[in-house]
Amino acid sequence: MMTEEEKRIYTIDDIARELGVSKTTVSRAISGKGRIGQATRERVLAFIKEHDYRPNVVARGLAQRKTYNIALLMPKDYVATEFLFFKDCMNGICEVASEYNYDIIISMIDGEDISQIQRLEANRKVDGIIVSRAVVSSKVQKYLKECREPFVLIGPSDDPNIPFIDNKNQEAGKELTSIMLMKGMRHLALLGGNQSYNVTVSRYQGFLDAHHELGIPVDENLIFMNVDNQLVVSEAVSKLYAAGADGIVCMDDVICSMCMSSLREKKIQVPAQIKAASMYDSKNLEYHNPPVTSIKFDAVRLGKMACTKLLKILGENPQEEITPLNYQVVLRESTQ
Repeated sequence: MMTEEEKRIYTIDDIARELGVSKTTVSRAISGKGRIGQATRERVLAFIKEHDYRPNVVARGLAQRKTYNIALLMPKDYVATEFLFFKDCMNGICEVASEYNYDIIISMIDGEDISQIQRLEANRKVDGIIVSRAVVSSKVQKYLKECREPFVLIGPSDDPNIPFIDNKNQEAGKELTSIMLMKGMRHLALLGGNQSYNVTVSRYQGFLDAHHELGIPVDENLIFMNVDNQLVVSEAVSKLYAAGADGIVCMDDVICSMCMSSLREKKIQVPAQIKAASMYDSKNLEYHNPPVTSIKFDAVRLGKMACTKLLKILGENPQEEITPLNYQVVLRESTQ
């Protein structure tokens, strides 16, 4: 059974009184900032360790004018497009944030609507923002720059003043497409996602780059963008197969799953009659029948690096990973 002493929750005032020092001295010993003698610092820290003192985050936040909250902006349509990616990325963000006593507030953004962000900023609810997906000509980015809210973008940015972290989507898309072209496919179809997202632009450019580098013309009739539901994908599959496509590159795992379902429904055999691959991997594709050739990214690490970058902007001292983000093209039966 715990004694009254063991149950006691100490404050900075209590520690200062017990040790006969000022509250400022205790704060400096805890933060490691400011002038204080080594012997005094060690005495304070020893007392803290002995009595299991834990700083009150709310009180510390008020003193430092911080909320210890970080907003994660997510698109409202994420469930229909890249649920697994956002889930893994969010896990990485939360893991790093919790190490520094920050909490994550999820805010759903509908396209270019910035009302949610305006509310967060006006009510001073967060110290910084992670934008989970870049939007072309985004009012979000423009507003955050104008109000000088600290933020980090997950996705590519052409603006040198915007801090961002991104997977090598263009490079990876180019490599996957090149592999399929070098396997002898000359009529590659592309099933792409929402064209308003920079990740779509990057992957599309990778598809084009591979054709250009190998001197193989792109058949514009085999490119279908903004395919975001089963009916649209099914119609695209019928058209591309009738047009003589010998391979299909899908921009993500959700589109690829719908594509494989359509091919199965139409009794088009993979890989015997047509090859298929995805620019983003998931367990669904790995355990598909047949397993689908895909690009494997580390979304958890992407989230960790984005949060680390923002914490550094916020004045924390997180340990940054120096190894760059990379990817792996995993060859499976769908392209054999």
